[in-house]
Amino acid sequence: MIAAAAVRLARGADAAEIAHISRADIEHGLPWSWTADRVASAIEDPDVNVAVIGEPGAIAAFGIMAYRDATAHLLLFSVRAPHRRRGVGSRLLLWLETVAREIGIERILLECRRDNAPARNFYAEHGYHELAITRGYYRGLEDAVRLEKHLPRVADDSR
Repeated sequence: MIAAAAVRLARGADAAEIAHISRADIEHGLPWSWTADRVASAIEDPDVNVAVIGEPGAIAAFGIMAYRDATAHLLLFSVRAPHRRRGVGSRLLLWLETVAREIGIERILLECRRDNAPARNFYAEHGYHELAITRGYYRGLEDAVRLEKHLPRVADDSR
């Protein structure tokens, strides 16, 4: 059952499937940006986590998070339609947030399409706050909502 599947780091063999999901579920109506080569580069980048739920050929969700100093940027996040509203996205987002918190990240930034009410609601339910609307953010064709979440510091048990 996919709802019980573990989060895992993507492998190079997952790049084409992730790119396909991005094209179909995120980049629809826009020029394709997250090609298999770009996803493969993200998978290989030591400052990026590409996390998935599901086995190769049956990925239910993925997230791509880049880390820099005290800020992380959730670059892409998608849950395939048959798996939405079943906790899959929440589990994946929590995993990414936990990793970020453990390495000292203080806040996470992301963007989503302005007209994507389900995504905006999902992020609001997980403590993200809308910062601004950026007109034409997506290739001059679509507006974006910029969101952020401040992460609580991890308690230092070594004292």
